Amino acid sequence: MKKIRNNITILLLAALVISLTSCEKDTPQYLPYEGYTYAELNTNGGDWVPVLQSSGDAIDIAAPMATNSQEYLNEIQELKEAMSTMTSNQRKAIKYWTNNPAIRWNEIALELIAKYNLIPGPNADGTYTLPNPSNPEGPPAFPFAHPPYASRALAYMSVAQFDGLISAWHYKYEYNRPAPFQLDETIDYAYEENNLPSYPSDGAVVARASRNILSAMFPLEVEYLQKMEEEHLESLLLSGGNVMSDITAGLEIGDAVSETALTRASNDGMKNAQTPKAVSDSIKQAAYDRFGWAWDNLEIPVRPVGLTPLFSQVTMWSIDDVESVRPIPPPQLDSQEFLDDVELLKDHAKNMTDEKRRIANFWQDGLGTYTPPGHWNRIANEFMVEYKLNPLQTTRTLAYMNMAIMDAGISCWDAKYYYHYPRPIQLIEGFETIAGTPNFPSYTSGHSVFSAAASEVLSYVFPNEAATVRAWAEEAAISRVYGGIHWSFDATVGTDQGREVAQYTIDRAKADGADE
Repeated sequence: MKKIRNNITILLLAALVISLTSCEKDTPQYLPYEGYTYAELNTNGGDWVPVLQSSGDAIDIAAPMATNSQEYLNEIQELKEAMSTMTSNQRKAIKYWTNNPAIRWNEIALELIAKYNLIPGPNADGTYTLPNPSNPEGPPAFPFAHPPYASRALAYMSVAQFDGLISAWHYKYEYNRPAPFQLDETIDYAYEENNLPSYPSDGAVVARASRNILSAMFPLEVEYLQKMEEEHLESLLLSGGNVMSDITAGLEIGDAVSETALTRASNDGMKNAQTPKAVSDSIKQAAYDRFGWAWDNLEIPVRPVGLTPLFSQVTMWSIDDVESVRPIPPPQLDSQEFLDDVELLKDHAKNMTDEKRRIANFWQDGLGTYTPPGHWNRIANEFMVEYKLNPLQTTRTLAYMNMAIMDAGISCWDAKYYYHYPRPIQLIEGFETIAGTPNFPSYTSGHSVFSAAASEVLSYVFPNEAATVRAWAEEAAISRVYGGIHWSFDATVGTDQGREVAQYTIDRAKADGADE
């Protein structure tokens, strides 16, 4: 596990460089892994329950041509001719994409999140202009890939990948068409051999679903994403693992499943999450009337509206009513619990150690990075490679983890704007943070909620790593206290909140058939 932690540290240190150079290089390189033999194939994967598609109804595609048909033999010949003239760049691309490319598309998503995780600055007159999806070039450019936005983009992409691969697995084992390298011994397969049927191409499903979802989420990157898809599809062919009809069928599934996902996204309420000032002011006043306190934005010039006050009303994946998971109220401002926390934060600030500062910086995940949800995706990617998950298992892990992270974020934002609790910098005279101050209320801690939810799903998928990932989640939570950004109860209650929310997702996962 030290190796994983060290890799993550290196990747985080490189995040700012990634954000400045993303989408300008040919093949982004993150995890140093190549194709591997899957630990298992999950031959019953086509029977698993999808998230968005109708259960038991695979996306319709035509039956494949017989392997002894002239048409298929022509495809094999075309494949062999293409492989015989491969360039060094094509070989490099094959090595990059591997036989579990969902991880590579996840990395591309993280790259885009880091690139667009830049808060819009003030205009010359002190006013602010928000990113506008109808005018993505701006200025400012759309989107601002803050943590709620990142969690949503990752969830939709992962769910589309997972649902698509359930359909792909259904047809793989219905038709059992062998891969080209299994039918023709003169074809040299680029990766470790797996006995996974090739029709339809699981890689093509992932490529098309990922490209479609990310193009909607990051409209200025459409050309880049098309280029990456084209490179990926070519690699599927040149690897010796697919013929063109495998790929075409996979693209049909990818288009169908991403259409379903994007239809949901268009109606999930995210377009209303960033409110006008009047609505934001009314939310603040309602909290003040309830509790006698309210969070104030201390930026200069003051940003008129906090970050996505109505993210709490975005449709959740596994919970019907966000209020059902709303945490207990934070301490009254004259309570002993609150006064004790004031002293605790003062003590941390006065006695800041190298270790506390390291923890605060490691889990910072601020502007120009792939955010806390992205951080946990990076951790998940490391585990999935280590445990040699197949593409279906990979997308299942990412789908449930990102669903839980997004639901946790929605729940967290409900608490933030319902309680509207002030941050330490607002209530402790002369107090300074070591990591800036986010543009939204304090209670509960987003880092804590996101991290706890992610760690619970990873504990379910990788039970041998449960103690490790839960400890990391608690470290992520306390990092915000060390940084002076949050009260300690923001972190502890937020951790409990994230775990509670994640359990709804885990219960759903346990019922999808994968554990049978």
